[in-house]
Amino acid sequence: MTQRKIIHIDCDCFYAAVEMLDDPSLRHLPLAVGGAGGRGVVATCNYRAREFGVRSAMPGSEARRRCPDLVTVPPNMARYREVSQKVMAIFRDLTDQVEPLSLDEAFLDVSDVTEHHGSATLMAEYLRKRVQAEVGITVSAGVASNKFLAKIASDWHKPDGMFVIRPDQIEAFVRQLPVEKLFGVGQVTAAKLHAMNIRNCGDLAQVRPEMLVDQFGRQGMRLHLMAQGEDDRPVVVTRNAKSVSVERTFSTDLPDKTACEAVMANLVDDLNKRLARKGRQKPIHKLFIKIRYSDFSTHTLERVRDHIREPALDDFAPLLNELVTNSERPVRLLGLGVRFRNDEAPVTQLRLFD
Repeated sequence: MTQRKIIHIDCDCFYAAVEMLDDPSLRHLPLAVGGAGGRGVVATCNYRAREFGVRSAMPGSEARRRCPDLVTVPPNMARYREVSQKVMAIFRDLTDQVEPLSLDEAFLDVSDVTEHHGSATLMAEYLRKRVQAEVGITVSAGVASNKFLAKIASDWHKPDGMFVIRPDQIEAFVRQLPVEKLFGVGQVTAAKLHAMNIRNCGDLAQVRPEMLVDQFGRQGMRLHLMAQGEDDRPVVVTRNAKSVSVERTFSTDLPDKTACEAVMANLVDDLNKRLARKGRQKPIHKLFIKIRYSDFSTHTLERVRDHIREPALDDFAPLLNELVTNSERPVRLLGLGVRFRNDEAPVTQLRLFD
């Protein structure tokens, strides 16, 4: 059986990171999202605020007591979802085996990905660099052979870090892991384990599984498996890919339409590589093109193009000609993509007044 390669990626202080992205003047200030007013609760905070002991779920009054200069902003969930979608799209450029856990973290199963020499470590580093370059926030990554270890690893070198647990390192790593790090172990369970003289997974591994089941019910068997570094849960993909796309943000703006045409061939090649990996069996319904100009205004154009199996440069050229009306305007980002036809959607006649 092929060894699984799992990456867990977690955005660093995500809500606060988005606020600092949108307002750079906040970057050097202790910042909390939420917690304003007398009864507000901190949703998250940046690392500057954490130096004062401010934490998520802390009452705003306590946060301001610990950090009198704390700046608070109200949550902006629509904006956080927008940034999250950009981050997840980068993950799905690498693999369609993505399991989002929330807006700011996800598991990726890259066992079958051959890019980056098939190295999950190189893939994780590639994703971290892309998110920082294209989205403007930092993420931390953990790489391991299962979800349990990958999630712990992503927290090991936070913020803006990466930690890899190779298969031959699992036993030594898990043995010294405090029980508080285990999934599902809160204060109550940790206290109960401590009362049994169990402080780390090395201690936990010495306890018979039936004794753990007797003390903790079904969680006892999960504790036993985690103490061995085992976790057979698969990455669960709940999102049906409706499209595949590629895009490039250029470090130096492309000066004009001619320069765009020069890079189109490489983009089409990249698109077809991704289609071969995760979408070739799906019928293409539309082609689309996306342009972001130097002033950050973004424009897209799509056209129905059925019966295309492998899009070619000539298929996208008419869309570029139609979209770009000012051939001298500098371009910051250029993207291409396809949308699939949904043959499983039911065909129904809508009633007039429904």
